[in-house]
Amino acid sequence: MKPAALLTATAGIAIVIGVIAAGEHRLSGASDAGQIAASAQSEVEPETPVQPTTNPDASMMARPVDDASQFYPSSVDGKPLEREQAPEPEKKPVVVAEKGIDLPRPVAESAGVLGFGERRLQLAGLTPTPVDKSCAGTGGTQWPCGMLAKTNFRLFLRLRTVNCDLSDPSWSGTATASCKIGAQDLSQWLIANGWAEAEAGSAFADAGEKAKRDGNGIYGQDPRQAGATDAPELTQPQDMSDPL
Repeated sequence: MKPAALLTATAGIAIVIGVIAAGEHRLSGASDAGQIAASAQSEVEPETPVQPTTNPDASMMARPVDDASQFYPSSVDGKPLEREQAPEPEKKPVVVAEKGIDLPRPVAESAGVLGFGERRLQLAGLTPTPVDKSCAGTGGTQWPCGMLAKTNFRLFLRLRTVNCDLSDPSWSGTATASCKIGAQDLSQWLIANGWAEAEAGSAFADAGEKAKRDGNGIYGQDPRQAGATDAPELTQPQDMSDPL
């Protein structure tokens, strides 16, 4: 080989070697830079989240939420303030409706017994007055107190619907129950007016004793002798079948 060609080949090889060396140096520098950055990032401590405190004294040191709150004390008599629960809303009393069964068009069989077609209902707390009962009047006379008791009871009912505390609205025969018209108890009305006697131990016993003292109803004289006339019985409806 000629000296000139050998020199040129040697120079070319040297140039290639230099380029390769320069490339390796750059790659080595980039790797070192990445390792340095990763190492620096790992040395930075992560931020610790703030945990809520349960210390009342520490909680009172928080920034006031308004201007007025800065005047609130953190403790009273050395004791930390405690948060009170909001009062519960006042509950309105529940009104329970009275239970009972409405029975329309009652007929007074006697003072203390109601008739509904073939069925009978005796009022509780009293002894019914028989229709044929006679009471002593003045001068040894007798007056039909049982019939007058029935008549006055029928005039009071006036075929109005009664409400009774029956457990079975489809009873048969004769049943016993307390009945009302509105707020008026029928047994109480009969006993207080002297048209029926209160049973022993009944809640209406005091009313019965007062009726005796006052001479009301069957405990008194014939009301017709005082100028009163025997009131006629109400005309009954044509259809007397059981309304239920």
